[in-house]
Amino acid sequence: MTDRISHWIDGKPVPGTAGRTGDVFDPATGQVRAQVDFAGDAEVARAVAAASAALPGWRGTSLAGRTRVLFKVRELLQARKDELAKIITSEHGKVESDAAGEIARGIENVEYACGAAQMLKGGFSENASTNVDVYSMAQPLGVVGVISPFNFPAMVPLWFVPNALACGNTVVLKPSEKDPSAAVFLAEVFAEAGLPDGAFNVLHGDKVAVDGLLEHPDVKAISFVGSTPIARYVYETGTRNGKRVQALGGAKNHMVVLADADLDQAADAAVSAGFGSAGERCMAVSVVVAVDPIGDELVAKIAERMHGLRVGDGRDPASEMGPLVTRAHHERVSSYVDAGVAEGAELVVDGRNVQAAGGEGGFWLGPTLFDRVRPDMSVYTDEIFGPVLSVARSAGFDDALALIAANPYGNGTAIFTGDGRAARRFQSEVEVGMVGVNVPIPVPVGYYSFGGWKDSLFGDSHAYGPEGFHFFTRTKVVTSRWPDTSHTGINLGFPKNS
Repeated sequence: MTDRISHWIDGKPVPGTAGRTGDVFDPATGQVRAQVDFAGDAEVARAVAAASAALPGWRGTSLAGRTRVLFKVRELLQARKDELAKIITSEHGKVESDAAGEIARGIENVEYACGAAQMLKGGFSENASTNVDVYSMAQPLGVVGVISPFNFPAMVPLWFVPNALACGNTVVLKPSEKDPSAAVFLAEVFAEAGLPDGAFNVLHGDKVAVDGLLEHPDVKAISFVGSTPIARYVYETGTRNGKRVQALGGAKNHMVVLADADLDQAADAAVSAGFGSAGERCMAVSVVVAVDPIGDELVAKIAERMHGLRVGDGRDPASEMGPLVTRAHHERVSSYVDAGVAEGAELVVDGRNVQAAGGEGGFWLGPTLFDRVRPDMSVYTDEIFGPVLSVARSAGFDDALALIAANPYGNGTAIFTGDGRAARRFQSEVEVGMVGVNVPIPVPVGYYSFGGWKDSLFGDSHAYGPEGFHFFTRTKVVTSRWPDTSHTGINLGFPKNS
């Protein structure tokens, strides 16, 4: 008998009533491990109503009171991180060390949200005009929706939920139906930390739940992370319904390796950044741009390291890369390997027949490497979201920069070089939102903000950090003048004409 994963509404588990469910798999065995309830219109309405009812009380809670809860959340997540990592691995498939890293980065954002008192200070101008003061306040939006992806089931919700709550909003989270248990775990942690019932709700489901949040008049803002086509849909639908929307889309991240780079360091970086979490992350390196004349040597070094990677069940400490999340996703990623061969790319390492240390029914695809990939090939143009790394050859620095500029995505990029002039020019001119210099995955720390450019972001606000606080608040400016009450005959003890 499989487990049942229910919604979390108004501080408690709530079984679904819509009569629809989805399978949650163990990716290492291919077996169904649970059924997750899918929300219908009634559950959407119930979750939003719970968040609306909790809003006045939570908004009225002092900054000290809100941050006290967040400090406790941080403490509980730190104490229970191993438990959460096992949950993530059991449903996503990533190795537990990757899951632990995800949780650590999520905790960073909780820690940043604990500084709400500093972040929410307004401005004040005394005597802007005669006896007139002007000051500003940052106030919460209301009920906000968060729609998060499968690849980071704990970290991405923690990009948004702590900041939203710190600002005085209440939240409805719609996690991925592929690995929903981490979201329920987070809800339990927030409740244990003292968050009032209804301030944080978890609504499982598919497009019905997403559209319900996008269209509900009481939901004031939407934060989304996912593929570019869905990000565009979320942005257009949400804004059409009068909501503030930040929608982070897909990526095709390039790593440029110049001729003067340390090739061993670059090869190590390409393997870890390309195949960590089985390539199922928006900041994964998917294209290595080898600048002449180091292409052959770099490809050989990358291939050598790939042959040593152990693919297996993420619960096995010896495994370095786990399975893909579902059978459907495995088939999709495998089809790109087939297409790359058909289109003429040079298949250096073929991961389709990997002998994995796990169940025979698991969704296994080994690390795969293509060389001499052209920009017109689907392995280059599309976001594959799997362990497929492409190497493109470039004649020089300017050609590499132009290649990145021509790509419609602008999420993350990196350059490996020992030349400070080249690095400085690259970081200045490259049309990408996050840049690494000899760092392959330049995910910002929690006190900066995360987000790309071009088709990698819809809206003008990046996630977490300072922009996160800005997104979850709206500014009110007050212009104040108090009348002279001396003519009333009431003496308040002020000198005349003061």
